[in-house]
Amino acid sequence: MSEANALSYAYRDIYERFVVEASFLWRLRSMAVNQPHYQIADVSALEIRIQAQLNGLETSLNVAWPLCENALELNGPGEVFTAAIVAFTSHDNERIQKVISTGFASDEALKGLVSALAWLPAEVSDPWTQQWLASTDVNDNYLAISLASLCRANPGDKLNTLLRRDYCRQHEKLYARCLRFIGELKRRDLAPELDKSMKSENANVAFWAIWSAILLGDKSLAHTLEPYVFSSSPFQDRALHVAMRTLSVNDARHWIARLASDPKNGRQVIKAKGMLGDPQAAEWLIEKMRDAQLARLAGEAFTLITGIDLVENHLTQEPPQDRALVPSENPDDDDIAMDEDEKLPWPQADLVDAFWKSARGQFNQGERYLLGKGITKKNMSHLIQEVSQRQRQAAALERALLEPSQIFTNTRAKVA
Repeated sequence: MSEANALSYAYRDIYERFVVEASFLWRLRSMAVNQPHYQIADVSALEIRIQAQLNGLETSLNVAWPLCENALELNGPGEVFTAAIVAFTSHDNERIQKVISTGFASDEALKGLVSALAWLPAEVSDPWTQQWLASTDVNDNYLAISLASLCRANPGDKLNTLLRRDYCRQHEKLYARCLRFIGELKRRDLAPELDKSMKSENANVAFWAIWSAILLGDKSLAHTLEPYVFSSSPFQDRALHVAMRTLSVNDARHWIARLASDPKNGRQVIKAKGMLGDPQAAEWLIEKMRDAQLARLAGEAFTLITGIDLVENHLTQEPPQDRALVPSENPDDDDIAMDEDEKLPWPQADLVDAFWKSARGQFNQGERYLLGKGITKKNMSHLIQEVSQRQRQAAALERALLEPSQIFTNTRAKVA
C-alpha cells in the first residue's frame, strides 16, 4: 500500500463523519428555514457548522468522493447535497453526472442538488448555469432555472428564449417553474406569457401563471384562486397566502366563512385568519386556544396578527398531559411525520384573553396587520430582518405584493 493510500485509509473514518454530519446538518437546515422558532442568526449558525464539515471534505476530495458515492445509495437529499459539493468542487465530470443522475431520481433528492448548487461559490456554479441555460435538455434547463430562482439571479433574455421553445411549453414541470420565476423576479416584460398560461387545463401551469401575475401587481386575479383555496390540493396553502393578502378584508372574511362551513377545514381557517391579519379575529382565535388540537396553531395566528409574543409575555402553559404525541411512541406506528405545531408554544387562553383586552385598543378594525405592524414596505422590510423564519416568509410576501417591482425575497436562501 502506497504512503498516500495508507494515509487515506487511516483518516477514512474522519471523512465518513464529515459526510454524515454535513448531510444531517443540511437536513436540519432544510427544516429550520420553515420553522417558527428559528431566527436568521440560528440559520447562520447551522450554515457555519455545515461549512465546517464541507471544509473537512475539501481537504482531500479524492478521499471524500468514494464515501460520498456510497452515501448516494441512500438517495437522501442531504447526501445528494454533500456529494454535489464535493463533485462540483473537484471539477470531475464523471462525479458531477453521477450526482445529477441521483438528484433527478426523486423530488426530495433534487432539492439537495439544487441547494448545493446555490451553496457553491459563483465561480464554480455560474459556468454550469450558463451551459444549462443554453442546453436543449429539459433537466439541464430545470437545474438552471431552479438555481437562478434560489439566488434570485435574473437570466435576462435567456429566460425569454427558453419560454419560446416548444419543448419547454410541453414539459409541465419546467414550464411551471419558469412561470413561477417570472413572478419571483418581477419580470413584467414576460407578463404576456402569463396571460396565455392562466387558462391552461394543467393545474400546475395555470396556478403559477396566476400566482406570478398577482405578484406583478394584478390583484384583481385574486378571485381566480378560488378553486385552489376551496379544494385540497398541493396549491391550497400557497393560494391562501396570496388570496388573504390581496382580497379586500370583507371578501377575505366571506371566503374564510365558506371554508369554516366544512369542519375538516379547521386548520386552514385558523391559518387564513392569521394571513389576513384582521384584529377582529383575535377573540375567536383565543377561544380556539382552548382546544388542545388547535391551541398552538391558534396562538401562532394570534401572534401573526397582533405581534404579541406569548412566551415573552408569560401567556403560555405546560403541554396538556393527555395530548396525543405525534409521532406516537408506538413502535408499530408507521407514521413518523413530525407534528407541524411541534415548536409552537402552548397558549394559556385566559391569560391571553386578559392581555388582549388591554391591548386591542391599539388596533383599528378593518385594517390589516402583520405582527402588530401596519402593512407598509418599511415595516415589512424591517420584519424580514428581525423575526422568525416562518414570519419572515409572510413579511417577504407582503412586501412583494405591495411593490410590483420588488423582487420576492427568498427567505430560505443561504444567509452568508
